[in-house]
Amino acid sequence: MAAVNLIGSYNYTLVALSVLIAMFASYAALDLAGRVTATGGWTRAVWLLGGACAMGTGIWSMHYIGMLAFVLPVPVAYHWPTVLLSLVAAILASVVALGVVSRQKMGWLRALAGSVLMGAGIAGMHYIGMAAMRIPAMCQYDSFLVVLSVVFAVLISLAALWITFHFRDEKTGTGWEKLAGAVVMGAAIPVMHYTGMAAASFTPSSMPMDLSQAVSISTLGTGGIAAVTFVVLGLALLTSSVDRRSVTQALEVQEEKLQQTEAYLSEAQRLSHAGSFGWRVSTGDIVWSEETFRIFQYDRTTKPTVELILQRVHPEDAAFVQQTIERAAQGGNDFDHQYRLVMPDRSIKHVQVVAHALNAASGGVDFVGTVIDVTERKRAEEERERLRQAHEDLARVNRVTTMGELTASLAHEVNQPIAAAITNANACLRWLAGDAPNLEEARAAARRIVKDGTRAAEIISRIRLLFKKGTPERELVEINEVIREMIVLLRSETTQYSISVRTELTARLPRVLGDRVQLQQVLMNLILNGIEAMKDVEGMRELALKSQRTENEQLLVTVRDTGKGLPPQRDQIFDAFFTTKPLGLGMGLSISRSIVESHGGRLWASDSSPRGATFSLTLPTKV
Repeated sequence: MAAVNLIGSYNYTLVALSVLIAMFASYAALDLAGRVTATGGWTRAVWLLGGACAMGTGIWSMHYIGMLAFVLPVPVAYHWPTVLLSLVAAILASVVALGVVSRQKMGWLRALAGSVLMGAGIAGMHYIGMAAMRIPAMCQYDSFLVVLSVVFAVLISLAALWITFHFRDEKTGTGWEKLAGAVVMGAAIPVMHYTGMAAASFTPSSMPMDLSQAVSISTLGTGGIAAVTFVVLGLALLTSSVDRRSVTQALEVQEEKLQQTEAYLSEAQRLSHAGSFGWRVSTGDIVWSEETFRIFQYDRTTKPTVELILQRVHPEDAAFVQQTIERAAQGGNDFDHQYRLVMPDRSIKHVQVVAHALNAASGGVDFVGTVIDVTERKRAEEERERLRQAHEDLARVNRVTTMGELTASLAHEVNQPIAAAITNANACLRWLAGDAPNLEEARAAARRIVKDGTRAAEIISRIRLLFKKGTPERELVEINEVIREMIVLLRSETTQYSISVRTELTARLPRVLGDRVQLQQVLMNLILNGIEAMKDVEGMRELALKSQRTENEQLLVTVRDTGKGLPPQRDQIFDAFFTTKPLGLGMGLSISRSIVESHGGRLWASDSSPRGATFSLTLPTKV
């Protein structure tokens, strides 16, 4: 027959008492956290240990009152050495908590680490205490509820640490913030405790109990309640007494610090050129800081008045300043304005005045504010405006120049596909005008016309992007495929001038990341230049195109011709508008180099042997 679990019940009066003690102890620890923060050295260690003992003893006491509240239908005793060990665990968890919240800064990483350690200590205290039980039954745990109890301990510990840290300096006695912190911290242990108790189930056992060093729960519970109550109250009274003495000492320290702060403030105002002032409207009294006297260039013995201020104001700003002062005096509104001052040496200062209205004890209005010398900032703003205008003028000139280059480049680059389109159109007409129209050849010519027109439009688009510094449409491109496309496209040109084309294209080259149309444009320019250089040359006319991979993971493409070779001004051939052709515009090579460099490559020219020129370009590869 299966064993039946023992059915327990709770004494809800003792449950409520356990929660109350946990909150009371937490409030005492919360109060001590402020003292731990304010002290240093061995004194801080004493406060830290005292607060940990108060909080740990409260947690421990709450735990055993909660145990006393749980009534089983069998006798229960506790192994007192294990009980003491659980008390140590509770105090260590409290040391961690107070140590974290007493730091000057508590980042999320430190808070999380502290909450994990604190929660682990609380959970350890609970389950060590459960292990101290001596009952004629077997104790089993629900794994899910055990994990849930630990999670509760960590999460509520994190909330308690956050509240304690942010309200540790609360000076309003029993303020709502401190009470809220005590409630949260006190609730952390009961929630975890009663979740952990719910995880335990007890099955009757016939095995004999080991009652050595064990005490009955009633004795332990009664003694624990009295001991914890006296300890917590004693620590609370000690805290109040020490706190009063600490406040007196702190006031003396603050007085000294206030004097230092005033000295630092005066020096800071001098360095930042920002003075302060106070103005009581009802009496007209004005108080200036030392820096305000320096800004207005008045002697410290001079009594500031509104009339004295207006004497320094620039004549063009005087009416505006006076109206602002009058409106502020009548309406009691804040004001923020800038105006100019004329110094005794006739130099001009720019100042910004910001003032905030306060209700005076007499029922009138006082103003407190600052006067900032913004002369250097004004000069810098004026200089930035001049530079901005200069940049705009330069950009306008650059746009005009670019439009001129764009017009020339379009005339040069688009002429090629347009000329090819015209040639194909004439061919199409011839195929259609025959006695037996060759429709297939006519369709092929028409397709070439469409292709030439599309290429012209694409070239215009890409040139516009280049000059606008836009982002070209990059893709992985097979460079050998681009070379073959240009050879086919310009076959009629090479045939017309009896030029043979030879290729040495390395197979399986890595692709390059680039704009296909722009790369086609470069190769078209280089091939056309080679054709132009050879069309009037006697002897062999050969155009050789070669592609290969270099040692530094780049692609090298060369276009070699057997033409007239490079001109004497070879260092100028890549300059815009430089040309040796009677009808040339001198834009092809310039644009080609720009395109190659925009792809991260390089384009250069050299002489060929025995005659002609070689144009070489490199492009980075992307495998």
